[in-house]
Amino acid sequence: MKIDVRHISHRYKKEDVLDDVTFTAGPGEIVAVIGLNGAGKTTLLRCLSTVAVPRQGEILCDGRPLVRSDIALRRRVFFLPDTPQLFAGRTVVQNLAAITRIYRADTPEAPRRAIEILRELDLLARANTPVHELSRGQQYKTALTAAVLADPDVWLLDEPFASGMDPLGYAFLRGRLRDAAARGRTVLYTTQLPEVAEPFSDRVAVLHGARLRALETVADIRSRHGGLEAFLQSLRGERP
Repeated sequence: MKIDVRHISHRYKKEDVLDDVTFTAGPGEIVAVIGLNGAGKTTLLRCLSTVAVPRQGEILCDGRPLVRSDIALRRRVFFLPDTPQLFAGRTVVQNLAAITRIYRADTPEAPRRAIEILRELDLLARANTPVHELSRGQQYKTALTAAVLADPDVWLLDEPFASGMDPLGYAFLRGRLRDAAARGRTVLYTTQLPEVAEPFSDRVAVLHGARLRALETVADIRSRHGGLEAFLQSLRGERP
């Protein structure tokens, strides 16, 4: 699915957190959204998921306006915050059942696939454990399992590589996101770490001071700015 972000701006407590941001992301792409604290990364993903509504501008998905009232379109977009929004008091299995129903992914083979994924993530033994009793990393694995089962056209992940998962979880995450992109899905994730974004992205979107400062391949950033870390360092010296 093609994401077309057109001149979106958003304000929080009278402060601009996104300012005239415009870009496109296409099917099969993994885009890393990188920036310092307060750059607007999370707000951008919240707008792309309709959790937040831009003060101005619009977001199109394959030419169709992305708005809260369009439930069918929203089901094609999965937002995984840095702290997963799960149903407290319910077990891992109950959460997966509820989320797959919401995304119309509760197919006859879904339970079998859920068992396979939980086993791969070393979480099967906790399948009947209430999610509030799990560690942060285990909660994230639960939400990640739900995302894989939902198989959305657009994946939005906020700081997934700071989620508290173990190396097994991070390897699973990378593999599943690359698989999703290979099948034509569009993936956007946020990070503050150049060492994460450089090897795991097709393009990097650099946010600073609420504005999009670059959307380029890592090779182009190296050529134009001396590397992603050098570019971020140069932005630190600017006034937002």
